[in-house]
Amino acid sequence: MRYDLIITIVTRGFADSVMDAAKAAGAFGGTVLYGRGTGIHEAEKFFGIIVQPEKELVLILVENAKKNDIMTAICKDAGLHKEGKGICFSLPVETVMGISRFDKMEQLEKLEKAGKQEEKQPLQDTENKTE
Repeated sequence: MRYDLIITIVTRGFADSVMDAAKAAGAFGGTVLYGRGTGIHEAEKFFGIIVQPEKELVLILVENAKKNDIMTAICKDAGLHKEGKGICFSLPVETVMGISRFDKMEQLEKLEKAGKQEEKQPLQDTENKTE
């Protein structure tokens, strides 16, 4: 299975909306890191003191097939379509180790699909019929 790392950078305080959107679209969880912007327009003066806006980086490892749905949900629900709200991008992940939760979730999804297929099949009469 192939994975991608979705990286979303938003103003501090918006990581929860990013994670809520991602989970609703099929992500299992993520990691939030704190940082500060270093762009030319990031530093602002406040009473003569330079203030660097604090940022949150949300890292989410997802299956390749779910990436577009999750990124679309993040952009829509976290307001990234508006200028200055943040950025969301993905990087391919070549090797992954230690993600047993993904493996378990994949197994559960397969069991659920198999259960739904069984429900669709008509029950066969196993009683002996005599004519």
